[in-house]
Order: sequence, then structure tokens, then C-alpha cells
Amino acid sequence: MADQQVAGPSRTKLARDTVRLAVVVGALGVVFGDIGTSPIYTIQTVFNPADPHPVPVSVDNVYGVVSLIFWSVMIVVTVTYVLLAMRVDNDGEGGIMALITLLRRWKAKQGRKAAATLAALGIFGAALFFGDSMITPAISVLSAVEGLKVVEPELERFVVPITAVIIVGLFLVQRRGSGVVGRFFGPVMILWFTVIGLAGVGGIAHHPDILKALSPTYALGFLFGHFDIAFFALAAVVLAVTGAEALYADMGHFGRSAIARGWLFLVFPACVLSYMGQGALILEDAANISGPFFLLVPEWARWPMVVLATAATVIASQAVITGAYSVASQAAQLGYLPRLRIAHTSESTIGQIYVPWINWVLLVSVLTLVFAFQTSAALAFAFGMAVTGTITITTTLFLFIARVRFGAPAWAIGLGCVVLLGVDLLFLAANLTKLLHGAWLPLLIGLTAFTVMTTWQRGRAIVTKARREAEGSLQAFIEELHAQQPTRVPGCAVFLNRGKETAPLAMRANVEHNHVLHERVVIVSIETQPVPRVAQENRIKVDDLGHEDDGIFHVSAHFGYMETPDVPAALALLDPAQTEGALNLDEARYFLSKIELQRGPGKAMAAWRKRLFIATSYITADAAEHFGLPRDRTVIMGAHIDV
Repeated sequence: MADQQVAGPSRTKLARDTVRLAVVVGALGVVFGDIGTSPIYTIQTVFNPADPHPVPVSVDNVYGVVSLIFWSVMIVVTVTYVLLAMRVDNDGEGGIMALITLLRRWKAKQGRKAAATLAALGIFGAALFFGDSMITPAISVLSAVEGLKVVEPELERFVVPITAVIIVGLFLVQRRGSGVVGRFFGPVMILWFTVIGLAGVGGIAHHPDILKALSPTYALGFLFGHFDIAFFALAAVVLAVTGAEALYADMGHFGRSAIARGWLFLVFPACVLSYMGQGALILEDAANISGPFFLLVPEWARWPMVVLATAATVIASQAVITGAYSVASQAAQLGYLPRLRIAHTSESTIGQIYVPWINWVLLVSVLTLVFAFQTSAALAFAFGMAVTGTITITTTLFLFIARVRFGAPAWAIGLGCVVLLGVDLLFLAANLTKLLHGAWLPLLIGLTAFTVMTTWQRGRAIVTKARREAEGSLQAFIEELHAQQPTRVPGCAVFLNRGKETAPLAMRANVEHNHVLHERVVIVSIETQPVPRVAQENRIKVDDLGHEDDGIFHVSAHFGYMETPDVPAALALLDPAQTEGALNLDEARYFLSKIELQRGPGKAMAAWRKRLFIATSYITADAAEHFGLPRDRTVIMGAHIDV
């Protein structure tokens, strides 16, 4: 008996450890692809002779660049994100949109003006992340497939077509969910980090003095002793931290613990060894700057390395794709985007989602970039701008929240501004020098996304106010019905509404225009709970709205995030005692209130923004399909609202 008692907890602990390991492996396959493939192109880009501000190859410069890369990754990724920013979340979700949510939640403490300014800054950061989500798959997969040129130069003409095929395949598997993708990609990334780490060790063994670059004196000496060179080099050094924001944005998919463990115990050491090995290789022969990553492995291993690098960069794209899903989902919840169709792909993790509309927009955008720019070098200057802009804004918002929400001492915030924000601003300034060489692209994408999101947020506020005025109080409307006594017709009518504060427009229109009301009237509101599934006994809650004999009542239907809201199935659970008799749901009619937007004479928004808002409204998910309503018994009653 005692042995059984001991074995029980042991099996439980083993099961927990197995689950944790599986989550870490999944995180390796989804979260770290972007930052984990940076060694392919970072050092090569720094010493690229075609750069408008090239860095000469010399012993001092190699030591300085490698040291600068190491300490940039340490400060930006390890300290800013893994150790600090990822401690701040919104119900497990991370990223810029989570920070904006927290800012809006605490706006009473910080003032409306400050909240609005910081929220606008955060939205621009989120918009830049969408640019990153488009550029990363293009440059990452291109850079790996370009390894074919190193092995067989005549294969160069196949680089773009192969890249396009790979990218299409990647986006087609997204519907299976990041958890499934992660389990498939995880072992590949474990192999990847093991191989690049061992290759780095091989390079270091030939020139062990490169380990001196771990000292910050080399980074500082290069930065301040050769500022005219080092400042421009920062625009390429920042490529080593691409994917840092994806770590934070993907936190809802796997949790902080799994991401932190994966980074500290595998990803960070492997990347550092690769950078050190490449530096050692260049010290041996300056000609190796043509492709230090691939030249670091023996000649017999370069074909397999190209294949593995291609697989790893596909996974790199996965990190920002899932991050884009998270950002879009949170933006919709905050009112900066319309209601999007979102598929939850895990019963254990609420953050694992698939957003079809975002998926296809990214696919088209990435393919456009691949065919337009043709090479990773052409995209390199654009890449850093999106990354540095997003990182700088995230650091700013985090420091503000740390002070306002957590009461961090002023000296700590000041130190953070000098060290963390100072590094970010230095990177940002360096990338601005590449504005005419491609850095304009992510800014253009960011400004476009920013304009769409802020326009939707403003237009939504106008429409919501107008709709609330048109709907009026539900309780007052019920009292009016009792006073007017409209004609009651047989049957059951179900009206979907946002809550029970206001009257459904469809119900009001039916009474005012048709002068009739069904014998049974059910007003239904859908509420999504932060659990995978809701038990049947907790599915519905009934409110008679103050009258027990008028056949009108309100139902709150509760669903888990993994469930598809099925209104007819939920109503079938109603107890006849709660609804003044049984409902004939087989013949019930469902009424939806559809708002038709049209440009009005009001001056709350410019005419072009009104057109943009109305155009954006067309991507809103179909309500009848979303709520499982029978098409043949669903009535959509429209109402016009001027914008």
C-alpha cells in the first residue's frame, strides 16, 4: 500500500514534467525560429561590402562586432524581454497589445491624456509588428535557400521559385494550430540549435581568442572608439535580436516559463557559439565574410546544412505568424479591428489560435515581397527598422507600467531608461540612416496598419454611440410594450443582442414597423469564458426582466473559448419553468440586427477615413454562421447609421 502511495505522486510528477517538456519543445518549434536563425545573415550583413556604410574587416572590428552582438542580445532579449517585460501580461497574453490593454485598464491613475498618447504609441508599435510579420518570412526563407548559391552557383535561378513554394506550404498548414506545428517543428529546432552550436565550437577551437569578445570592453571600445563605423554597423547588428518581440507576443501560446527555459538553456548559448565561431572564421581569412555561417561547417556538411537552414527559417516565419495572430486577436478585442473569425486550436492553452483573414493577408504580402525584392540582401535594410521600432515602443510602455502599476522606484526606472531604452534608441537612430535604402518599407506598412486600426477605433466609437441611442434602454422598452400591448402572434422569436442594457434593434423595428410581437420572445447574449468548455449546467442564465407573465425574457449563453457558439443548442437546455412554458425551437425565428454604414454629413471623421472605415467593416465575421443559426429561419433586419 505504501509503495502504491509513493508511486501515485511519482507518476503525477512524471506526467507534469512530461507536459512541461512537451510545452518547451513546442515553444522551440514556434517561438524561437526567428531569433534562432539570425546567425545565418547577421555577421555577413555587418561586413557586407555593398552596404552604403560598410564595416572594414580588421581584427579590432571583428572583436568589436561580435562583442556588440553578444551584449545587444543580452540586454535586449535576455534582460528587457525574458527577465522583465514577460513578467507583465494580460491574462497570460503578452506583446504590445497586452501592454495597451493594461494601460487602458489603469488610465484612471495615469490620466486620460497620457493613456491616449501611450496607447497611440503602442498601436503604432503593433502596426510595425505586422510589417515584421511580412518581412521575416520573406528574408528568412530567402537567406536559407540562397545557401544553394554557395554550394552550386548555377542553382541561383531556382532560389525565388523554391522560396515561394515553401512559403505557400507554410501558410497552408497554419490551420492545424501552433501546438501541432510546434510539436512537428520542435525536434527540428533542437537539431538546429545543436548543430549551429557545435559548428560554432569548431570555429572557436581554431581561434579561441575570440572568446575575449564576451567582455563588454570590446563592445564599448568599438562603439565609442570607432563611432563613425560602429554607429552604422548597429543597423545590421540589430538583426541579431529580430524575433525578440515574437517571444513576447507568443507568450500566450506557451507561457513565460517554457519560453524562458528554452531561451536560457538552449537558444541563447547556441546562437552565441555560432556568432563566436563565425568571428573566429573571419579572423582566419577575411574572404570568409562571403558566407561565414555556411563556411563554418565542413564542405561535406554544407548541403545538409542548407536543407536544415531552410527548415529552420520556415520555422522562423512561424514565430512571427503566430505573433501576428495574437496581436490581431487582441486588437479586435480592444476595438482596433473588426470582429475576426478566430479558430482556437488547443484545449489546454487559450492563446493558441488561428486567424484565417490575417493568414491569407500575410501570405499575399510575403509572396509580393519575395517576388519584388528577389534577394535577402535587398530586404536586409528594411528588416531592422520594423524590429527596432517595435522593441523601442515595448520598452517605453513596460517602463511606464513598471512605475505606475508596480511602483518601481524612480532610480530603477531611470536606470532602465539609460541602459535599456538608450540601447533601443541607438539602434533606432542607426536604422533611420537606412531610410532611403529600404527602411521606408516597414514604416509604410506600419503607417498603413496604424491608420486602419485608429480609423476603425474612432469609427467604432461613433457607431456604438449612435447605435446605443437608436436602441435605447431595454428595460424602458419592455415597459413601453406593456403599455402599448402590441398584437401577439404565435411562435417564438429569438433576438441576438450584445447584452441586456439596450433593446435589440431588430426587435424594436419589428414592433414599430410591423406592430406585432411573438408570443415568446427570447433575447440572447453570448459570453465567452476563459475556459476551454463550459459545463451544460452552467451554460445558460435566465432573467425575466422584471415580468413573469409577458413571455419576454433574457438569456445569457456561456461558452468556452474552444467551443463554437451554438445558440439553438444552448436554448434547447432551457427549463420550461424558467420560460413560462416550453419553447417550440424547431420553428423559432432568429433575428439579427445588421448595421449598414453610410457616410453622413458629420465632421467627426474626414471623408477618406469614413470610406476606409466602411471598407474595413466588410471583413467582419458573419454572425449567422458564427452563432450556428439556421439559415432558413434567420431574419436579418438592417438599420442605417451615418458615420
